[in-house]
Amino acid sequence: MSSATQPNGKPVQMAFVGTGGMARHHLSRIVQQQETTNVAYVCEPSPDAYEAFCEIFEEAGLTPPTNVPALDDLLAQHRDELDAVFIITPHVLHFRQAKACLEAGLDVLLEKPMVMNAQEARDLIAVRDRTGKLLVVSFNGSLSPQVRTAERMLRSGELGSILNIHAVAYQGWKSGTAGKWRQVPEIAGGGFLFDTGAHMLNTVADLAGEDFVEVAAWLDNRGAPVDILGAAIGRLASGALVTLSGCGELPPKMIGSDVSVFCTNGILQTGIWGEKLLVQKPGDPMLEPVEVPASLGQWQQFLAVRAGEIPNPCPPEVGLRMAKLWDAIQASAKLNGQPVKVG
Repeated sequence: MSSATQPNGKPVQMAFVGTGGMARHHLSRIVQQQETTNVAYVCEPSPDAYEAFCEIFEEAGLTPPTNVPALDDLLAQHRDELDAVFIITPHVLHFRQAKACLEAGLDVLLEKPMVMNAQEARDLIAVRDRTGKLLVVSFNGSLSPQVRTAERMLRSGELGSILNIHAVAYQGWKSGTAGKWRQVPEIAGGGFLFDTGAHMLNTVADLAGEDFVEVAAWLDNRGAPVDILGAAIGRLASGALVTLSGCGELPPKMIGSDVSVFCTNGILQTGIWGEKLLVQKPGDPMLEPVEVPASLGQWQQFLAVRAGEIPNPCPPEVGLRMAKLWDAIQASAKLNGQPVKVG
């Protein structure tokens, strides 16, 4: 039996809620996991998005799943046939959809950012606790072997105490999202720093392993309805200092990141999506790559958590931590960079 199958050895029966571009990205990896996963249903109101989703199944020689366009109908009609859902929809929908799925008795992998603000995060944690179901936030970084290995190295003390963390994220985001829901504040909850930048906020907080206590921040919309540029400086509970920089106005297809952690006994470098891991210790001439286990992405890690193989590296408490940081960044930016307390 594969370690991430059901106790009876059968594949996990799951549904996609949302079949847009990011869902199709995840599906390209999930169709490689037929032994552990069966995509039984999807929930997508857009016929065009569903058709594009089905093309991936057809290219893999698989029969596309049935679409039930309304989530309430999917849960009412098929909840007993399902074990879990992967929610990949606009940010404003996350809380209501995750709550409905948890209350229907399903385990949930929820696309980032978890919710729109800290209050929604607290309310969703209460739903998780009340239902007793599994909730994992789909942050590439937290669910990557690279960031998990980095976190263990930092917590073990082998690199000493953290002094500074510097992180940057950049992308041709403004032009790529123009006219789409990601630039509608009421739906997206923020701009570049809350969308792509959410990975940066989360990975930095993950590596820090402690709370931010104070933040000063500036946001610039660059003529867009949401933030395009962002910069923040923060102080952790230990006194360590953090800088965060997000640039969402570059030529199309430009994208990248860097997170450097400076410690009393070395330097650690990774990316906001866990796309790399390098370390330099005293005596080393340069940063050297660290080998980590291979991964097929967030769904594979979610199944490992569900099977009890690994602790949940990205519970809703992680979503709350990021939401509190984002709330503080927005509050400081409205005060033109005046420092504010976090939480």
